[in-house]
Amino acid sequence: MPQNVVLPGPAPWGFRLSGGIDFNQPLIITRITPGSKASQANLCPGDIIIAIDGHSTENMTHNDAQERIKAAAHQLCLKIERAETKLWSPQVAEEGKPHPFKINLEAEPQDISYFEHKHNIRPKPFVVQSPSSEPVPAAVPQSDVYRMLHDDPQGPSQPRQSSSFKVLQDMVSEDAEGRPSGTRSVKAPVTKTGAGAGSVPKVPLCDKCGNGIVGTVVKARDKFRHPECFVCSDCNLNLKQKGYFFVEGQLYCETHARARMRPPEGYEAVTVYPKA
Repeated sequence: MPQNVVLPGPAPWGFRLSGGIDFNQPLIITRITPGSKASQANLCPGDIIIAIDGHSTENMTHNDAQERIKAAAHQLCLKIERAETKLWSPQVAEEGKPHPFKINLEAEPQDISYFEHKHNIRPKPFVVQSPSSEPVPAAVPQSDVYRMLHDDPQGPSQPRQSSSFKVLQDMVSEDAEGRPSGTRSVKAPVTKTGAGAGSVPKVPLCDKCGNGIVGTVVKARDKFRHPECFVCSDCNLNLKQKGYFFVEGQLYCETHARARMRPPEGYEAVTVYPKA
């Protein structure tokens, strides 16, 4: 809906224009100086000027509009239209399947499956308790330990060896005697570190500035951007909550997308509203 804005004089007014009938584009405010009269009047980049001091800008060139603004001495009356009051979507086919554009500005949840939870959160040291810390259970009379402690030694006994040690000793003896190959080498066990525990998830890269994005991510198609980099390629208008358009791989606001997607002669662009 058109709005009337009055800026008290004198100049400077604190805004910059682009477009005109000589550029085949409407007159658009592209920049607002912070703290200026235009900023105090709540003018925004992307506002379309449809009248200056009561004169329609439909047939004004860029220089005519500048002269009208310079002629205003005491006050400047502008009639503007916000670009986000309506949505216009060009008929663009993506991957061979035409469909309307959709946008989701919500931050995507982080995937926590990168980390493994197989280790103790708080590591504890290994403590060897002394034999006196807890009672020793009674020995079984039939066990080898009981017999070794209570039976009288009949003479020098052979040292006891485990079956695993005997296998290793036999393999070493075969190597020493020069027997044919066929024996297996034994290596000490190596503890493998968990690869997933030290891995760090990759952060997405901004398609505009090329820096990593930490925090809120704006995703358009398969491209990621910072919220402050999600702007029109022509006028730097922030497109968050305003809708955006892809034209030849670049992001544009409604006004500049309309200028680049002008219909063929004899056709008229039709505003398409998204279904609820």
